[in-house]
Amino acid sequence: MQIFAGLGNPGAKYSRNRHNIGFMALDEIAGAHGFGPWKAKFQGLVSEGRLGSEKVLLLKPETFMNRSGQSVGEAMRFFKLEPAQITVFHDELDLAPGKCRVKQGGGHAGHNGLRSIHGHIGEAYQRVRLGIGHPGHKDRVAGYVLHDFGRADEAWLDDVLRGVADGAPHLAMGDTGKFQNAVALRAAPPRSSGGAKPASAARSETPEPEPAPDTRSAMQRLVDKFR
Repeated sequence: MQIFAGLGNPGAKYSRNRHNIGFMALDEIAGAHGFGPWKAKFQGLVSEGRLGSEKVLLLKPETFMNRSGQSVGEAMRFFKLEPAQITVFHDELDLAPGKCRVKQGGGHAGHNGLRSIHGHIGEAYQRVRLGIGHPGHKDRVAGYVLHDFGRADEAWLDDVLRGVADGAPHLAMGDTGKFQNAVALRAAPPRSSGGAKPASAARSETPEPEPAPDTRSAMQRLVDKFR
């Protein structure tokens, strides 16, 4: 038994915020792997299912981000699990958009959701860090994470979430390398083995033929212009 907890804020107005990418990841996993309906429990919403041979509880705390640990801690204690059996999906400012990294233990780096979880279960849990990029200055962080993803983000966001769902069974089995590879295959698919460039690229690199020199006289060019 494992718990996959996604971090975010409850309510429709937050649903597309950058801070809610953890919720989005769990929704994608639930849909792709036939998990049960979401139900209210442990101060959050839960959905049960299997990833490979592993039974997994998906948990979206509804306590708001800075109290996420209340929900995660309650669920962990109910199932008598250890922190190492908890995986938390969260937004990561220090990774470029579209990047995904798995980390075991460590600090919370100022993330309010992780800070709360640290306070309730300690730091020995696993994290899936989903890159959203940094706004460039710490004073802009709060507004940035509580703002919706833009249209320009839609393509990479969809790829990353699909990759997370693809790799979720590997993550549940403890193979973080295969999980990260699954995300990478969606986010940055490899080129064809032959290295052939797309036809459009090939056409754009073909030089245009140079125009033939104009041998008409000035008078002839003037006459032709008004024909």
